[in-house]
Amino acid sequence: MKAIRRFSVRPVLPESLRPLSELARNLRWSWHPETRELFQSVDPEGWQAAGGDPLRLLGAVPATRLAALADDRRFRRRLAAAADDLHDYLTGRRWYQEQPPGLPEAVAYFSPEFGITAALPQYSGGLGILAGDHLKSASDLGVPLIGVGLLYRHGYFRQSLSREGWQQETYPLLDPDELPLSMLREPDGTPSRVALALPGGRSLRAYIWQARVGRVPLLLLDSDVEENGPGERDVTDRLYGGGSEHRLLQEMLLGIGGVRAVRTYCRLTGHPAPEVFHTNEGHAGFLGLERIRELAEQGADFDSALESVRAGAVFTTHTPVPAGIDRFDRELVARHLGDGGELPGIDVGKILELGLETYPGGEPNLFNMAVMGLRLAQRANGVSTLHGQVSREMFAGLWPGFDAEEVPITAITNGVHAPTWIAPEVFRLGARQIGASRAEDALTVGGKQRWDTVADIPDTDIWELRRTLREQLVEEVRERLRASWRQRGAGTAELGWIDAVLDPDVLTIGFARRVPSYKRLTLMLRDRERLTRLLLHPERPIQIVVAGKAHPADDSGKRLVQELVRFTDDPRVRHRVVFLPDYGMAMAQKLYPGCDVWLNNPLRPLEACGTSGMKAALNGCLNLSVLDGWWDEWYEPDFGWAIPTADGTAMDENRRDDVEAAALYQLLEDRVAPRFYDRGAGGLPGRWIEMVRRTLGTLGPKVLAGRMVREYVERLYGPAAEAQRALFPEAARELADWKARVRAAWPAVAVDHVETVADSPLNGTAELGSTVCLRVSVTLGDLDPSDVEVQAVAGRVDPADRLTRTAAVPLKPTGAPAMDGRRQYEGSLTLDSTGPFGYTVRILPAHRLLASGAELGLVALPPESSGDKAGVLMR
Repeated sequence: MKAIRRFSVRPVLPESLRPLSELARNLRWSWHPETRELFQSVDPEGWQAAGGDPLRLLGAVPATRLAALADDRRFRRRLAAAADDLHDYLTGRRWYQEQPPGLPEAVAYFSPEFGITAALPQYSGGLGILAGDHLKSASDLGVPLIGVGLLYRHGYFRQSLSREGWQQETYPLLDPDELPLSMLREPDGTPSRVALALPGGRSLRAYIWQARVGRVPLLLLDSDVEENGPGERDVTDRLYGGGSEHRLLQEMLLGIGGVRAVRTYCRLTGHPAPEVFHTNEGHAGFLGLERIRELAEQGADFDSALESVRAGAVFTTHTPVPAGIDRFDRELVARHLGDGGELPGIDVGKILELGLETYPGGEPNLFNMAVMGLRLAQRANGVSTLHGQVSREMFAGLWPGFDAEEVPITAITNGVHAPTWIAPEVFRLGARQIGASRAEDALTVGGKQRWDTVADIPDTDIWELRRTLREQLVEEVRERLRASWRQRGAGTAELGWIDAVLDPDVLTIGFARRVPSYKRLTLMLRDRERLTRLLLHPERPIQIVVAGKAHPADDSGKRLVQELVRFTDDPRVRHRVVFLPDYGMAMAQKLYPGCDVWLNNPLRPLEACGTSGMKAALNGCLNLSVLDGWWDEWYEPDFGWAIPTADGTAMDENRRDDVEAAALYQLLEDRVAPRFYDRGAGGLPGRWIEMVRRTLGTLGPKVLAGRMVREYVERLYGPAAEAQRALFPEAARELADWKARVRAAWPAVAVDHVETVADSPLNGTAELGSTVCLRVSVTLGDLDPSDVEVQAVAGRVDPADRLTRTAAVPLKPTGAPAMDGRRQYEGSLTLDSTGPFGYTVRILPAHRLLASGAELGLVALPPESSGDKAGVLMR
C-alpha cells in the first residue's frame, strides 16, 4: 500500500540539546569536521545509516539516547563549544570585512544548480559543484553573497546498472521538510511566494525555501504550489529535464522569479540589497530583464535601464561549444514575454534583440541565453585562461571589427573549496605541521607561504598517508561494488570475488565525471590488450576506478558507459578495474583522496576548466591530463604529466583518439608506473613522494576556491559595484543617449590618412629603442574628440601581417579642425622588441562609464589607401 499523504515528524529535543538543531540546519557542518564528529558521537550506527546527514540522524535517534545525552556533561560541553564556534563563524570579521571600503554591500549569485552536500541533492555535475564551492568560500571569506536557484523535487537522477551494464535512472521524490531547508514566511506566518504571469492568463507561483550555507543564504524556488496548474506545478520537477518550453519556464522562474525572491528576502530580513548580480551561465539570464522591469516601473526608459543593469552585472560562461548553450525559438520567447505574458510594459522587440544571434554564422530565429547574458553584463569571464581565449573566439561576432584577443571577456580560473574536498587525514597532517588555525587559513584564504611548509613533512609521513587513503578507497569500492552487483541481480554466492577487488599497494588511477562524448570515457579502451597488460603487469600493475553519469536522453553516452562496464565485468581484469554507478559528492569525497593519479583526457579545448583534478591535487594525487582547462596553465613536469594532443586540422576523430590513446599508454608504461614502483631507501618511492610534495605545495594555493572568490571580488564584483553606483538615473540616461548618438554618427567616422613624421624610419627597418612618430588625419562627423579615442596599435606581426601581442598608445589631437572638418592626431611609438614589428591606427568610442573600448563593438580602421606608411612593417 502507498501513503496518500506524506509528512515529516520531527523529534522534540531536550532543552539542553536544542543547539543540535541549529548546527544541523546550517550546512557549514558539511565542511566542518568537528561538527560532523559531534553528530557521529550522537549515534555512530545511526550516523552511518543516515548517510552522514544530521537532520536524518536527529529524526531517527531514539528518545532514550537523547535523554542520555542530555545528562552527559562531557557531550553538553562539546555541544556548547560547537555552537559557540558556529556563532563566532557567522558573526566575526573575516577577509572581506578587512578590505578597503567600496566593495558591494551584497552580491546576488544565480545558478541553475548548487552542489553543497549530498544531503541536498540539487546538482548534476561540475557547474553545480563549482557554484556550491563558490558559496562556501564566499562564506569563509565573509563575502555578503545571496545564492539563488531552483528546488527540484526529484533533483538529478540516481544511476544504477542493468545486468547487461545499461544505465538506468530513477528519480526519488525529495521532501523539502526532510532537507536542511526552511520556508521563507511573511510576518503573519504565511509562506512567502513569487508569481510570474504566463500566456493565457495563467500564473506560475513558487515558494521560497532557504538553505543556510554558513554565512550565505541560498534561496531555492519551488513551483509545487497547490494553486498552480499541473503543468506549472511540475516546472521544478527535475534538473535539466523536459522539453523546450519546460526549460524556458524553469529559466524564467530562476531569473525573473529569483530577483523577486531576493527582494522578498531582503524585505523580510533586512539584508542589504545586492549591488551586483552574478549570472553563473546563461540559464539565469532573464534576471537582467526583471531588473530592467523594476527600473521601468520607477520611470526609466528601456535604454537607460539597460545601461544601469549592465553596469552592476557579471556573467560567467562555462561552455566552450555553442551546442552547450540553451537556445529557444524566438516565437516561444515572444509569446511568454510579450503581451499577455511576463514583463508587461517592456517592448518585446527590444527583449528579443538582446538574445538573437544577429552576427555572421548565427541563427537569427533563435534566442541565445549566453548571448543575452553577455549583452546584459558589462563584465564577463570564462573559467580558465584557455577557456577565456576560446570564449573570446566563440563570441567574437558580438564585437565586430575587433580581434578575438580584445573581446571583453576575461578569465578567472575556477577553484575548489578545500575544506569540503580535502580528506581529514590530509588536514590533520598539515595541522600537525603548522597548527590547526594556520591550516584552516591555508585552505580558505590561501597564501603560498602557508603551503611551503609541506616541504618539511617527512617522506615516511607522506607515504603512510597515501597508503592509508588508498586502503580506505579499496574498502569503499568493494562496498559500493557489492551493492551495485546486488542491484544488477547477483546473489551473494556470486560475489565472493569482490573481496579481492583492488589492492592497497597497487598504483591507483581515478577517472570520474559526466559522460558527454568529448570527455572520452572509453579512450582507455582503444587498445584493450595493451590496457590489460598494464593492469596485470607482474611487477608494475595499475588499477583503475571509474565513475560517471550519462544524461538520461543521451543514448550515445549510455553506450559508452555500457562499453566500459562490460570491460570491467571481464573476470580477467575485474579485480583491477571497476565502474562505480551513481557518481555524486559522497562518492567523490572518498575517491579523490584515495587515488594516486587522476586521469583526464578530453578533446582539447572542450574542457572549460575541469575541477576534479584540482580536488585530487589537494589530497596529493598527481594529475595525468590533456593540456586543457586549468591544467593547460598550471601544468609542470615536477608534479604531473601532460598527455600529448593530436589536434591538427587534418586529423580525423578516430585517428586522433588512436594517437592520443597510444600516448596515454606510453606515459603509463614508461613514466608513471616506473616512477611509482621505483623504491629507494626504506622501500619508499622518493621521486614519487617529491611529486606529491610539489603537488601540495605548488598547486595547493592555486586551486583554492578562496583564491577564485577573492579574484571575483577584486576584479569583477568591486568594479561592478563602483559602476553601478555611478549609473544613477541621470547618468544612465546620459550614457544611453551618448551611445545612441555615437551609433548613429559612427558610419561617418574614418581614419583618412596615416603618415610618419620626419626623422622617423621610412625604409621598413629600424633599430631597437628608436621611435616612430605618427601623424593621423581622421573624420569624426558629428562626434567630438571627447567622444572617441584615436589609438596606434602596435605589436609583433605574423607571416600574414596580422598583429599579435599588441599594445595600444593613445594619440593626441592637435589644433582646431581643418576647413574640410578633418582633425589631426599625433603620437609616437617606441620600438621595444626586435623582429617583425608593425602598427595600425584605429578610432574607438570613449566615455568615462565604459568598462572597455570594445564595449559598443564599434571601431574605425584605416583603408588600404590611407597612406603608404600606414601599417608599415619594421623588420
